[in-house]
Amino acid sequence: AGVPPDYFSATGQLWGNPLYRWDEHQKTGYAWWLDRFRAVLKMVDVVRVDHFRGFAGYWEIPFGSPTAEHGQWIPGPGSDFFKTMNIGLVTASDAELPIIAEDLGVITPDVVALRDEFNLPGMRILQFGFSGADNPFLPHNYISNCVAYTGTHDNDTALGWLDTAPEEEREFALRYLRVDGSDFAWDLIHGIWSSVAVYAVTPMQDALSLGTEARMNFPSKLGGNWEWRMTDADLSDELAGKFRELNKLYLR
Repeated sequence: AGVPPDYFSATGQLWGNPLYRWDEHQKTGYAWWLDRFRAVLKMVDVVRVDHFRGFAGYWEIPFGSPTAEHGQWIPGPGSDFFKTMNIGLVTASDAELPIIAEDLGVITPDVVALRDEFNLPGMRILQFGFSGADNPFLPHNYISNCVAYTGTHDNDTALGWLDTAPEEEREFALRYLRVDGSDFAWDLIHGIWSSVAVYAVTPMQDALSLGTEARMNFPSKLGGNWEWRMTDADLSDELAGKFRELNKLYLR
């Protein structure tokens, strides 16, 4: 399993795990998946499904390949899977699947159709948006049925991005947000909180205005990932007050 070359890696991402035998899962009514969703939903209200596009079609890489460059797209379980999840997970007649679709990367029309068939909100990453005014990751291009993020675990932090971004993108970001960059992480937070997105999410590293040293993950890089930890002291009354004010200001 993995993904072909993309924004994060010129050789793709080779994850090394085997592929699901979807025909066998279908025979059981996707019981294993239902159990997993139910277990997670005991702890959270909404589940972000990573690599959502794999349910429409996934990248199959021959065993032993050194990179993910050479593979083929294989159809995923598609609508049948989510219809089963809908029956098994949704209780109220007016409720919808408690799922956010991580629709980043190589997104083809079949992925969009699958997401929209079940009215699942997709993701918008503001950090990806500063290539020009028509970029779909800029807030003025959002639709309400999406979840806006300053960045994700796979990105550099907002301040890390500001330090390394191409000059043209950096200048566009400052002009778009009408800021000088002195509080850039919170400028991004204001940008997504004020958008029409149904939810707005920021990594704690951005809430704390941390740099690249606090980056969570480097896609396709082995070692040194997922090491940053938040401390009790980071959850300060001052930080809570800043988010309280934002929520009042933007009715979140």
